[in-house]
Amino acid sequence: MRSRLVKALSLLLSAIYAADVSAEYGLNMPRGVTDISHSVYDLHMTIFWICVAIGVVVFGVMFYSIFKHRKSKGAVASNFHENTTIEIIWTIVPVIILVVMAIPATKTLVEMYDTSDADVDIKITGYQWKWRYEYLGSGVDFFSNMSTPKEEIYNAQEKNENYLLEVDNELVVPVGKKIRFLITANDVIHSWWIPDFAVKKDAIPGFINESWTRINEPGVYRGQCTELCGKDHGFMPVVVRVVEQSEYDDWLAQKQEEAKAAAELAKLTFTLEEQMERGEKVYATNCAACHQPNGQGIPPAFPSLVGTEIATKLLDKHIEVVVDGVAGSAMQAYGGQLSEVDIAAVITYERNAWGNDTGDNVSAKDIVDYKNK
Repeated sequence: MRSRLVKALSLLLSAIYAADVSAEYGLNMPRGVTDISHSVYDLHMTIFWICVAIGVVVFGVMFYSIFKHRKSKGAVASNFHENTTIEIIWTIVPVIILVVMAIPATKTLVEMYDTSDADVDIKITGYQWKWRYEYLGSGVDFFSNMSTPKEEIYNAQEKNENYLLEVDNELVVPVGKKIRFLITANDVIHSWWIPDFAVKKDAIPGFINESWTRINEPGVYRGQCTELCGKDHGFMPVVVRVVEQSEYDDWLAQKQEEAKAAAELAKLTFTLEEQMERGEKVYATNCAACHQPNGQGIPPAFPSLVGTEIATKLLDKHIEVVVDGVAGSAMQAYGGQLSEVDIAAVITYERNAWGNDTGDNVSAKDIVDYKNK
């Protein structure tokens, strides 16, 4: 019996500490790379050691009293009622401790909520399950989706170092500049969190929360959505690349050129093969999580697209559903999330993949015409 117990414990410990399945394990919060994160860390450690000191004193006195005045040594418990001096002491001492703790905490909170005089303003919107970044006043607006391959998620490939913490479009900001974040959500409550910045704010539909940061060191910093926002909550990473001002200016100019190019792209006509190639990528990024890579969906919550009437016959209805979504369901409105070119491509793909073979080639003009109705 004992040998079986030892063997079971050994197997349990091996499973817990196996290198290939264990996540990063830390006992403390990171110090971070901003002045605010340093203040938060220092405040955390100050309060921690105050609590340790209080615990040592309180439990030390308690254990000493239990040992020194135990019944086996003939100790007799005193019987007394009320002691004004003791009551004053145990009221004043905690008040003093709380004031000592509140002063630095209040100073740090005041700094955290001061979003004035920002150099860059970025609106962050949470969607199920991705982030939208709008650089206010610059015309740059894009979505950031998790880019971890499905093969890693389903254990067909070895997981990489940044498993579930990599995206197709990083948020890029300049080092040493004050960045103001305006954080909201499109559907349900999300939460935007970067540990190294000491920034964690809920993204609430219909409400805008503010936060800010000034990063002292260039690099790539990663975080996640920390609000349980749906079935793909764990697939909603945040990646911020911090660069020098000159590199940031070049990146911003490139994004502005890409936005102009995308507008011009909507005027072009593409072959069915080109639409299928583009649509497959758009589908994999935006639709496969619910409708599955094979289009079979997860009925009844996420209906199948294979051989269904909407995907093979009702083209106008298909466009309406993708552009406007379906009220009261998990189907989002992609009219404000994807370009007309991408919407046309993904609808074309859905109508010609998995044996649907309708031959329909939806153009960006079709989507524009629908929106203008």
